[in-house]
Amino acid sequence: MTGLPCSVLLIALGAVGVIGAVVVATGNQKGESNPAGYVGLVFMLLLGALGVFLFIANWANRRARILVDATGLWVENGRARNVIPWQALAGVGLYWSRFGRSQKVRSQKVYSLELFPIGPIDRDDPVLWTLVRDEEPLHPDLPRVRYRLPFPAACRQELVAAVQGHVPHIWLGDSERAEGHIGRPDIKGHRQRAQGRTQ
Repeated sequence: MTGLPCSVLLIALGAVGVIGAVVVATGNQKGESNPAGYVGLVFMLLLGALGVFLFIANWANRRARILVDATGLWVENGRARNVIPWQALAGVGLYWSRFGRSQKVRSQKVYSLELFPIGPIDRDDPVLWTLVRDEEPLHPDLPRVRYRLPFPAACRQELVAAVQGHVPHIWLGDSERAEGHIGRPDIKGHRQRAQGRTQ
């Protein structure tokens, strides 16, 4: 809801930067050019590039949804849907970490729902494979391999309340993690396993 409008705003700022660059390049600017003006143009062009990148990412995920019901947590990527059943989980917790380098920005937080399965999971499920993470668990009796579901900060209370409403007995609470805790899916391993199956 906010990603697309913000990316469009950044693209608009970048467009102003492009117009400014064209004016400078064609020599149509009035008065003397100064270095600060050029720095401003470059900055606006960078904002525009960031806007394009964010727009592409937000547009690709525009149909992604998370649904919670008595069966489990459903993940939909716009093309397919799959469920992580509550009965297949040993625990569910909330991870969060601070975001950004400056003190002002560091007040923002990034959240993820951690879903610890009882048994093995399909690391290459067509819908869920991007959520699979392999790292140290909160407790030694929980598995290393689990699902990590990042979600917007605005949804935190609603999502936590929905999970606690269905499975309060496996709720593990929340835990602060190091910056960048979301990590990345195992794209290389996923490709290698997919190639191994087709050979």
